Amino acid sequence: MDHVLLLVGTVILICILMNRWVEKLAVPSLLVFIALGMCFGENGLLHIQFDDYAAVNTICSVSLIFIMFYGGFGTNLTAARPVAVQSVVLSTLGVACTAGSVAVFVHLVFHLSWAESLLIGSVISSTDAASVFNILRTKKLALKEHTDSLLELESGSNDPISYMLTSVAVAVLTGQEISVPLLLLQQIALGAAGGLLLGRLSAWILGRGTFQSDQNQTIFIFSMVITAYALPSVLGGNGYLSVYLCGIWLGRCSLPQKRYMVHFFDVITHVCQVLIFFLLGLLVTPVELPAVLLPALAITAFLTLIARPAVVGLLLLPFRPSLGQIGVVSWAGLRGVASIVFAIMAVLGGASTHYHLFNLVFCIVLLSISIQGTLLPWISARLSMIDHTGDVGKTFNDYQEESSIDFIKVHLDQSHPWTGQTLKDLLLPNDLLVVMIARSGQTIVPQGDTLLQAGDLLVIAARGFEDREQLSLQEVAVERGHRWQGKQLRDLNLPNHTLVILIKRGLDTIIPGGDTVILSGDLLVIAQSSPVPT
Repeated sequence: MDHVLLLVGTVILICILMNRWVEKLAVPSLLVFIALGMCFGENGLLHIQFDDYAAVNTICSVSLIFIMFYGGFGTNLTAARPVAVQSVVLSTLGVACTAGSVAVFVHLVFHLSWAESLLIGSVISSTDAASVFNILRTKKLALKEHTDSLLELESGSNDPISYMLTSVAVAVLTGQEISVPLLLLQQIALGAAGGLLLGRLSAWILGRGTFQSDQNQTIFIFSMVITAYALPSVLGGNGYLSVYLCGIWLGRCSLPQKRYMVHFFDVITHVCQVLIFFLLGLLVTPVELPAVLLPALAITAFLTLIARPAVVGLLLLPFRPSLGQIGVVSWAGLRGVASIVFAIMAVLGGASTHYHLFNLVFCIVLLSISIQGTLLPWISARLSMIDHTGDVGKTFNDYQEESSIDFIKVHLDQSHPWTGQTLKDLLLPNDLLVVMIARSGQTIVPQGDTLLQAGDLLVIAARGFEDREQLSLQEVAVERGHRWQGKQLRDLNLPNHTLVILIKRGLDTIIPGGDTVILSGDLLVIAQSSPVPT
């Protein structure tokens, strides 16, 4: 157990330390994490023998729960509304048509049984939300005609259909007595009902102010995510559909301190993605991959160049899309973690196939992420689909609009320049608004002619700070004995692109200059593009 924890901790630490460097690479960052897992694996540098499919299936299935939830929770429905119908069509009929076309290709070319061919088609029929989100965000790829929203909504919602098709294929291949229409109806009905009901219940509980702290609210949502998956699954429904719809419902609701929840699940999802791709790289045995390389190349080529473009073109035709949009959506059909998880599920379910299913799907995913993921920005540029004035962040719920408000406090004393003035005389910027004055135990709603007095505590609303250019704000408390105490700002020898923008000293706020002396008890606010040593 200790060795496992050491491995997990080491891997996450390496991935986080590599993250800034990885984002600068032309290849998708998730590909690096797979490669890292392969380096740790049986044929890698550390020669770790790991073939526990059951453990990986459990870890990846649980991780996929949070990825699916965040896919729904983070989707900005307002931005996605113009392409919502197209996305739903692609995530349902598109998945089914893709699975069917791949099944026909595999049956005719490789002469496999229809059941086995359908299993392969079903497993790789969905596009990968983690890969799509990762590329759009890291490459800041805003696309015209709401294409980025279309891709995000499609990739976030099509895994449940692929899961259902895979379950049916496994049942047929293993000779189980099932009613396919009844199974699909049960999966969809229970999954949809469970997700929507639990999402609505969660929003109702949070809206009543049941929890007093942000932490308790977040923990409550965390538990509801698990419940939203587990309850329908126990009853025979589709847990992934449930958790996705639960995320959609909560994402559209106005929840108290919602951005803290978003940040929490953003971190959880990122860790899940890193862990999943590393484990998959660790699980695979590279020396076994050449045996499935040719069929993987053939299936990938057919899927990327024929099946996906044909399905996208036919299904989007009634919506009159541009050729550029069809081209980008077709190329952006990346396969990823869900396909591999479903392949593991099929192997553990007793499905026997001519080719090693996990190795085959792993190769397809590797080819898809490396080729399609790497070339997606270039393809988008060649098709003139990049929106240089857009912001891909607006397609996610964690995007902070200009209306995001923070509150600051300003204490007035006799020497403060505002003391003795009315609010209308302050000439504050339009972005700042005095919303409350605390005076001698009383709360005053300010007006333009309100006279400010010594001892007043002003509460000012301002737009929240948003990191758009890798800029961060850091607070450094200078305590007695701190190496900066007694020094002037110009003598601190701070790193490049680092600036002390404000000093909080008691009740005073100081805009510093180079000759400002730092005193014990000062709180420095530092703008930086890299961590500041303290």
